[in-house]
Amino acid sequence: MYELQVEGMTCGGCARSVTRSVQMVDSNAKVDVDLKAKKVRIDTSANLDDVAAAIKDAGYPVTASPIV
Repeated sequence: MYELQVEGMTCGGCARSVTRSVQMVDSNAKVDVDLKAKKVRIDTSANLDDVAAAIKDAGYPVTASPIV
């Protein structure tokens, strides 16, 4: 389980984009986006670096260290 601070998310479309990007790395990942707090909680067996890179590639900077 990872919790990441993700900047730039402002709407449901952003949340869906972040969710899709994580699920491209792990199709079984459970993703919970909190737009107000700009946090994403991810339950996945994938590598953290791969997950963070996918979110960054979708255009959303990951700005904080994960809470594992």
